[in-house]
Amino acid sequence: MRARTLPAASEASPRSPRRTAPARAWQRMLSGRRLDLLDPSPLDIEIEDIAHGLARVARWNGQTHGDNIFSVAQHSLLTEHLFRRAEPGQERAALLCALLHDAPEYVIGDMISPFKMVLGDDYKAVETRLLHAISIRFSLPAKWPRMLVKKIKTADLGSAYFEATHLAGFAPAEARRLFGQPVPLDPEEERDYLVPWTAQVAKERFLRRFEELQP
Repeated sequence: MRARTLPAASEASPRSPRRTAPARAWQRMLSGRRLDLLDPSPLDIEIEDIAHGLARVARWNGQTHGDNIFSVAQHSLLTEHLFRRAEPGQERAALLCALLHDAPEYVIGDMISPFKMVLGDDYKAVETRLLHAISIRFSLPAKWPRMLVKKIKTADLGSAYFEATHLAGFAPAEARRLFGQPVPLDPEEERDYLVPWTAQVAKERFLRRFEELQP
């Protein structure tokens, strides 16, 4: 039988390049919206999705006392409360910024500060794009005034101090060194804001406060 002649290497049919689907960079929300993390559109952002997500994201990686997690939604309400207490007479838009200061975490989760430092600028870029889109969606400036950001950050650190000492096992001296020393909460405020809520309560209270801050 005659031997089959194989084509020379140069004549061999080239292999077709393998086609791979692009990596998925979006998340589908319960509202049905599909939010692109690389290019988030304000049109794909709904407050129900934000409240639902934040009420189920744990602060401190879940390392807190209580039967429920201490959620980012509850932290956001505490931060807005401290901001309002320290800055009486602020306009509703500024209070809404305080409430939404961690809103991107409904998509990217709450990463503890040391891990954010490990990830560096990539994490910050995604977070910033999301906050810009969220701000535009709710008629806030895409870039918040620097002084407002500073004041909200002070309230945010105050929340961290109270959470650290009441829920996360930090000694007061250690928390003071990391977060500063805020004006103490009164017993009623502690009972209201520092006893972890269920996810449903956190979501409902977040939505209610959001509605209160609408024009």
